[in-house]
Amino acid sequence: MDEAEESELRNPFPSPPSHYVKYTSHNLKLLETLKDRVKDTTDIASVDQHEILSDLADIPPWPLTQLDKPRVDWILEEDHYSVFGDTWFVKETIPSLAELGGHQLYPPDPSVDRRPALLSIVRSLLVTYSNLIGAIVAPPPPPFSQVPPEWHRYVEWITVLAQNLMAAANDLRPVQARGNLERMMQRQLDLRREETRAIHLKCDELESRLQGLRTTALEMVPKQNTGTLHETSTSGATITTDEVLRWAEEVI
Repeated sequence: MDEAEESELRNPFPSPPSHYVKYTSHNLKLLETLKDRVKDTTDIASVDQHEILSDLADIPPWPLTQLDKPRVDWILEEDHYSVFGDTWFVKETIPSLAELGGHQLYPPDPSVDRRPALLSIVRSLLVTYSNLIGAIVAPPPPPFSQVPPEWHRYVEWITVLAQNLMAAANDLRPVQARGNLERMMQRQLDLRREETRAIHLKCDELESRLQGLRTTALEMVPKQNTGTLHETSTSGATITTDEVLRWAEEVI
């Protein structure tokens, strides 16, 4: 792969692969004809396509088997595939520090308690940092000394310890995401309960006010029957108890 192709693969919006122009209708028919003429027991990649398809025209110089679809069984067997120059695993997993080529200082098994190992890493980090400060303030080596400075060793060890702390923290990200999701769902549930409780309180308040208006209306009906209602009844208009209750509900 030359530099131009590699830079194109790293492009955030890469162009289609250059061999997409090979997928013509004619070439696809040639591939289908080649498969029909080759026996099932024969490896199609090992046959001479020019000899088998000699009666046809425009046989490409490159193997027609390149037009075949990717073998899913091969991808599952190798457990990874390549797209635009990057390798992707079939099952998305977080690789451990040891799988990435680092020096892992804590147990790889997530079921094992890692707290003792992480506490040891933190203590070692503090001690190494203290030694690094002492090495920095120490007198410099002679000008022509071939021995590397002592602080180089401390910096490398601090780098290893920091990588272990970051890798251990990354391993806990699924647990952290699960905990955040549980807290978010619990907060939504509590909010729904508070809103439902407020609705019930408002309904009880409205029911109490409606009951008070009903009681007041019932107390006013006998008095009005002997007074105002009696006068209005003589003129032909009659107000019943149901109408008074209906008016009280409309006021609410």
